[in-house]
Amino acid sequence: MAPRRRPVIFLLLVALLVVGLVSTDKVHRLAVAQAGPAEYQELDLFTDVLALVRKSYVEEVPLKDLIQGAINGMLAALDPHSSFLPPEMYQEMKIDTRGEFGGLGIEISIRDGILTIVAPIEDTPAHRAGLKAGDQILKIEDRFTKDMSIMDAVKLMRGKPGTAVTITIMRDLFEKPQEFTLKREIIKVRSIRSQTLEDGFGYLRITQFQERTADDLHKALAQLRKENQGVLQGLVLDLRNNPGGLLDQAVEVADAFLREGLIVYTEGREPASQLRFSARKSGSEPDYPMVVLINGGSASASEIVAGALQDHRRAVVMGTQSFGKGSVQTIIPLGDQSGLRLTTARYFTPNGTSIQARGITPDILVHPMEVSEAAEENHLREKDLEQHMDGAAPTEGEPQFQLDEQLRKDYQLMRALDLLKGWQLLKKLDPKAA
Repeated sequence: MAPRRRPVIFLLLVALLVVGLVSTDKVHRLAVAQAGPAEYQELDLFTDVLALVRKSYVEEVPLKDLIQGAINGMLAALDPHSSFLPPEMYQEMKIDTRGEFGGLGIEISIRDGILTIVAPIEDTPAHRAGLKAGDQILKIEDRFTKDMSIMDAVKLMRGKPGTAVTITIMRDLFEKPQEFTLKREIIKVRSIRSQTLEDGFGYLRITQFQERTADDLHKALAQLRKENQGVLQGLVLDLRNNPGGLLDQAVEVADAFLREGLIVYTEGREPASQLRFSARKSGSEPDYPMVVLINGGSASASEIVAGALQDHRRAVVMGTQSFGKGSVQTIIPLGDQSGLRLTTARYFTPNGTSIQARGITPDILVHPMEVSEAAEENHLREKDLEQHMDGAAPTEGEPQFQLDEQLRKDYQLMRALDLLKGWQLLKKLDPKAA
């Protein structure tokens, strides 16, 4: 029972000791209402330790630092995603959701007690340096990351644009840890990238879910339709290395491709954490074939989208197992411009599946590969024979869009495109021919 009481104990302590650190009146009333005799006994133990530290520790420590340290320790005991946001970090978090911030361009988490990269953000120092999802960050400059909180790690990696920071990375393929020195930049994240792959087949990549993602999605889809005479024959929705973001934007993105039905629901202890989000018929895209690409860097909001489209059989999910972050964090503003990032609910796909620590399983498992085209044998053809008859001129013109060399090297994307093209060919076959 003791671990369930600790949040109340610490909130009460904060309310009693730190004037102005949080909204003390409200927290105090809540803590007093919920605390019982056992909680007050545990509070006595904590205040005894606090008094001893303040009286006898080798150096005098500001009370505010001790309280914030206690809060960080309490939240670290809950889960990897709950954390205290000091004022500067709280402001940066709000900037993140707007799509612009200073730093290296990586989303991080704590996995098995190790600071781990969830995904690098495209076209950032981390992405250009070759950092990958699953990389373990062992050191930041000369500080080891063992037992380091996410917020402390973020604070060390962010800084003035143009300055350098060295991080030590361990990867499965490395024989020993390797150092990467990156120069900080102002990270301007484009949440949507789109282009036509081949005539009639569109590609849309979402790098993360920000405040403008749903609006940008509709603009990108309109542009793709315009490029293809108003009609798409198929779409690849790329959510690989998408670390997540805003829940409401994930719901709106899924809603764009669904006409009805549940998208996601959440369950938590408080009524406000028990939510259901359903699709609306208005504004939905036509029912063209879709493939959703995911991998181990697809987390949180991107898993909501993939799970909803998979459960409703609106799209084929292809790639590798996703990250498995099935929890919802609520940002609670506190009284001194700081904030609390607290896990308040779990989310479930329409079929009632929790992906927490499991991830979305793709319908078609496709691992990334490096593939090169083999040179074709020099066969003699009809046109090479002397006095061959000329064939009829082709009736169709040259295709308007063709894949560039970089996209051809993306094995998972090529498999997705092949599936969409095969889908269209099969629809044209005479069913009686079988």
